[in-house]
Amino acid sequence: MASGRDIRRRIRSISSTAQITRAMQMVAASKMRKAQQAAIDVRPFARLVYRIQRAVTTRLTDFTHPLTEVREVRRRAIILVGSDKGLCGALNSNLFRVAGRYEPHSTLFITAGRKAAQFVARTRRQLVAEFPYGDTPRFPESRAIATMARDLFLKHEVDAVELVATRFVNTLVQQPFVLDLLPIGDIKGLEIPGMPRADAAAGEATDFLVEPSVTDVVEFLLGHYLNIIVHVALLNAKASEQSARMVSMKNATDNAAEMIRDLTLDYNKLRQGRITQELLEIAGGQAG
Repeated sequence: MASGRDIRRRIRSISSTAQITRAMQMVAASKMRKAQQAAIDVRPFARLVYRIQRAVTTRLTDFTHPLTEVREVRRRAIILVGSDKGLCGALNSNLFRVAGRYEPHSTLFITAGRKAAQFVARTRRQLVAEFPYGDTPRFPESRAIATMARDLFLKHEVDAVELVATRFVNTLVQQPFVLDLLPIGDIKGLEIPGMPRADAAAGEATDFLVEPSVTDVVEFLLGHYLNIIVHVALLNAKASEQSARMVSMKNATDNAAEMIRDLTLDYNKLRQGRITQELLEIAGGQAG
């Protein structure tokens, strides 16, 4: 049985850890609110861009573009969006479990976030490029990632590009999802929140007057469409990361408080037992 000194030492150690986790919880909560709002605010714009893309690519039957070319998939590229830091529960492990299903020899990885790059290196997969992104993802960061994926597809180095990231649902729920990015078409797999279904977007009967030409407008649209979808994924990933970290640190703080209560109870029982024993010894001495 542990001595009173050992129990007091453990209580002090756990209290120090609880102070750290509580501070990290407060920091994550502050960042979480900003990241969640950014992920929610971008949804109407992403919804509009997706509706325009589906309306244009489905109604212009005689229009072809290299980004919409469907080829037999021999090699594919995966844009893997992870977190920069750990301490966010099972967020990264759930995401990497999905990414680990791809064949290593025929898959190239473009990573965003330090943890994603570490996963690719640890599992000996092919890493093409690594991109950092901050607590507030900026559009130039998303554009750089989309440009890299687009160049690989246009140069026929890969035949398809998919995006694997975390879908922000709410503070307690974050889900990994897979999105078919190239060739451009329907969004398949788990939808990004706020993104309409493909059949709903394509079924709208809206007339467009395109100037100066269909080719110029659609080429401009498709390029920006990729940038925006990647940006939406980064915002969702960051909101998911901060939410998961806040919940994880709160659970750690609560667990520490429970351990301190249990240890305090054990210490009081041990102390009470010693006091009782001393009283019995005194009473026995007087009786003798």
